[in-house]
Amino acid sequence: MSATTTSQPERVRVRKNFDQVAWTWMRYSAVLLIPLAWFHLVLQDVVVGVHKITTDYAIERMANMGWKIYDILLLGFAFAHGMNGVRQVFRDYIHNPKTFRAVSILLLIFWAVITAVGAVALLSINPAAQ
Repeated sequence: MSATTTSQPERVRVRKNFDQVAWTWMRYSAVLLIPLAWFHLVLQDVVVGVHKITTDYAIERMANMGWKIYDILLLGFAFAHGMNGVRQVFRDYIHNPKTFRAVSILLLIFWAVITAVGAVALLSINPAAQ
C-alpha cells in the first residue's frame, strides 16, 4: 500500500463579502486620511492661523486645483469613515441580514451622493468670477 501525499496544501477560496471589503477599504483609506487631516489641521490652525482665515484667503486657496482635489479627498475619506461608523452602529440594532444589507447599500449611496455633490461644488468654484 502506498499513499500519495502532496507537499502543497490545497487552496481554499473564500468569497469576500461587503464587511470584508469595507474593513479593508477603511484601513487603506486611513493611510491617506490621517496625513490629509493632520496636514489640514496644521496648515489652517498653526501655519495660517484661524484669525487670518478670511474670504480672500479662501478665494486664493480655491483658485488652485490642487487644493480643490485635496479638499475632495478629505471630504470623501472622512465621510466614508463616518458612514462606516454609522453602519456599525446600525449593526447593533438591525438583526435581519437582508435589512442590514439594504441599509448598508443605502449608506453607500448616501456617501457617494454627498461626496459627489461636494466634489461638484468644490470644482465649480471659480474665484476669477468674484
